[in-house]
Amino acid sequence: MAVTPLAVGGGRPAPSQSRPRLAQDGADGWERLGGVAMLGFISARQAGLDDPGRLRRAEATRRVLSLELNKDRDVERIHGSGVNTLDIEPVEGRYMLSGGSDGVIVLYDLENLSRKPSYTCKALCSVGRSHPDVHRFSVETVQWYPHDTGMFTSSSFDKTLKIWDTNTLQPADVFHFEGTVYSHHMSPVATKHCLIAVGTKSPKVQLCDLKSGSCSHILQGHRQEVLAVSWSPRHEYVLATASADNRVKLWDVRRASGCLRTLDQHNEEKSKASSEAGTAHNGRVNGLCYTNDGLHLLTIGTDDRMRLWNSSTGENTLVNYGKVCNESRKGLKFTVSCGCSPEFAFVPYGSTIAVYTVFTGELITMLRGHYSTVDCCVFQPNFQELYSGSKDCNILAWIPALREPVPDDVSEKSLPQQHLNPAYEDAWSSSDDEG
Repeated sequence: MAVTPLAVGGGRPAPSQSRPRLAQDGADGWERLGGVAMLGFISARQAGLDDPGRLRRAEATRRVLSLELNKDRDVERIHGSGVNTLDIEPVEGRYMLSGGSDGVIVLYDLENLSRKPSYTCKALCSVGRSHPDVHRFSVETVQWYPHDTGMFTSSSFDKTLKIWDTNTLQPADVFHFEGTVYSHHMSPVATKHCLIAVGTKSPKVQLCDLKSGSCSHILQGHRQEVLAVSWSPRHEYVLATASADNRVKLWDVRRASGCLRTLDQHNEEKSKASSEAGTAHNGRVNGLCYTNDGLHLLTIGTDDRMRLWNSSTGENTLVNYGKVCNESRKGLKFTVSCGCSPEFAFVPYGSTIAVYTVFTGELITMLRGHYSTVDCCVFQPNFQELYSGSKDCNILAWIPALREPVPDDVSEKSLPQQHLNPAYEDAWSSSDDEG
């Protein structure tokens, strides 16, 4: 089925739920003053008193803190079984891919072309069960080519990784593996290689080269199946892998030995030795996510723990997120915010999505709306929106709540006095007042 070329397009809006108070970059100011705080930020920026990015961070943070299930936006329901994976292309932030347990892949346009308050994000096309090249089993990962919307990739339990031409919806290449494929990832920043890292039933990490169309080499070191892989958004040759052997490894794919270090939850020095390495979790590690600057790495294990690591030193930062319920036996797709202060992590937690502050571990809120287990979520950074997929076959849109307008009859006296400049206060008094 031909697809309207995706070389043109627009942007997208954002997600929403409860609204705790965080005194970071004015987030608490938004809670108290709404638009008044914005005027203060704009004035400070114009006067050169503030970092130009501070207003943007404050507004992005306010929007994330107000994420809620949007009642006016639906995502067209196409999948007849659970939604395992989502990805939004980074070029425009307009087109979203989804992959389901039935092997179906759907491409959505998130743009509100109708310009009406209530609308449905329509499916532009899909690789359905009748498509000759449809995956035979569950699609576990979909990802857009990082540099344009003309190509995307998908991997499946049918032991294949497929490279798709978006406009013809035909596979341009297919990679075959000996075991089930759990995860794959292309580097978002690579300029000197076109490698796709693939985690399979085998403990060996496969690296597939898009240029040559073959598996270029393998990374050996894990002892059990590889459940999650993720390239660093900071260094194009650095790769993180998570395995059922309780370990997380960092690799430099240019090195002959490959493995840079094995992460150890106890921060012991022996973690640098691959043979006697410690473990990252006390259970299978099935989730990986770098922060957007690439300086830290979040991992999730079936020990119901999430850990934050310094990606440069491999140190466990010991941030305590409490119990992070994780009953998935395969890869878990979670995500982080971008451009906020502080940054947030969005983690599938049963039938909800838990929102944590990345660097303090505070549980901010639980986004509730799905009827069954949530398997994946993806963040749209342009407008701070969140999309989630679940075993209930639904994709939900979480959008920032609209700021309530300030009534016309609100006077300055109703505003918090500490935000009024003392220079403008009326300090004059008459003798009658004194007497």
